[in-house]
Amino acid sequence: MKRLLIVLVLALGLMLSGFAFAPEAADAGKAQTNCPVMGGKIDRTVFADYQGKRVYFCCTGCVEDFRKDPDKYIRKLESEGVELEKTSDAK
Repeated sequence: MKRLLIVLVLALGLMLSGFAFAPEAADAGKAQTNCPVMGGKIDRTVFADYQGKRVYFCCTGCVEDFRKDPDKYIRKLESEGVELEKTSDAK
């Protein structure tokens, strides 16, 4: 009986330790909710695609600013943990 209890406790411990090494959903990054230029709430109808990534903006004026230095805004979003949507031309 003692041996069975020890085996069950060890098996449970091994099963639970697997969760410690499983990738978490939080590591996947968060969806974009704010404009990288002005910081306002995004309008999903206003976007620009750049190097296989889709970036959303609050207004068309921000798209123009983005196009002047897209890498700057991509870096900003990625440093904030935002995972940008991939476009069909993503490699």
